[in-house]
Amino acid sequence: MRALSGRELARILKRHGWTLLRIHGSHHIFGKSGVRTKLSVPIHGNQSLKPGLQRYFLRVAGLAESDFG
Repeated sequence: MRALSGRELARILKRHGWTLLRIHGSHHIFGKSGVRTKLSVPIHGNQSLKPGLQRYFLRVAGLAESDFG
């Protein structure tokens, strides 16, 4: 799995219908119509997300690694 930064993940989420609801410090909170879960993505420059956190975001968002392109 390719490591993603929070900034890259935010772009991918936006392309797949997630909306930026608000920003709280360095965390961008995303929501999607029809999905109860909100995603709080840490944006710390170009620092990569840790693998477990990245897998969690992709699973909750319903995305696969092939969706990165």
